[in-house]
Amino acid sequence: MSKQTLRIGTRSSQLALWQANWVKTCLEKRYPGLEVTLTKIKTQGDKILDVPLAMVGGKGLFVKEIEEAMLRGEVDIAVHSMKDVPTIFPESLDLRCITEREDPRDIVVLRSGLSSWRDIPQGGRIGTSSLRRKSQLLHLRPDLEMLDIRGNVETRIRKLTDDKLDAVVLAAAGMKRLGFADQVGEYLEPEVSLPAIGQGALGLETRIDDARTNEMIDFFHHPETAYAVTAERALLRHLEGGCQVPIAAYGT
Repeated sequence: MSKQTLRIGTRSSQLALWQANWVKTCLEKRYPGLEVTLTKIKTQGDKILDVPLAMVGGKGLFVKEIEEAMLRGEVDIAVHSMKDVPTIFPESLDLRCITEREDPRDIVVLRSGLSSWRDIPQGGRIGTSSLRRKSQLLHLRPDLEMLDIRGNVETRIRKLTDDKLDAVVLAAAGMKRLGFADQVGEYLEPEVSLPAIGQGALGLETRIDDARTNEMIDFFHHPETAYAVTAERALLRHLEGGCQVPIAAYGT
């Protein structure tokens, strides 16, 4: 094919860049004449790190600014973590592809001396800013103290020591993608912590009228994952959920 360029819009976090670079690599491998560039965009959710997301309000905290760049014609594709994607899109944009899902489970990274989150002593301290995770773990262990932590994966793991926590709760998908699987203390099965809606899958958002780009990225779409995630998102839309509501679902 002749020389072409596709521009990917992405957040600038370590995990977001891994995800965007994965899409870039797949595209360049499939289309040898294609040049793919990344445009880093800071979203509202990236700017507010000292307040729990549940207190920020609004939806699309990690996608709105990327969508605005796409509407201005500055990028062609937005790469999102599906768990961050609202159920309603701007009129001329749409979710074109949902990728095959990575491990959807939550995990805990435990302090030295613990082999399971169930071994955390009475009144133990767990770091997570997710209302969903807090609600489910407190249902099983109401004695635990939940502390809000924000930041990238490495920052949250570091807080285990810096903030003298017993455990931090994270998404398995992010840990695996960034090469931190060896630091996982325990995987939390859905019976313990039901995942966030769309957790583990990536979404590729484009302009509806951009036929060239849409055709080029269709190979990313994974029907089995899309069926499950679409069902989960239907529940989210019906309940009008966001970061302020602890909604979880896992389609199989």
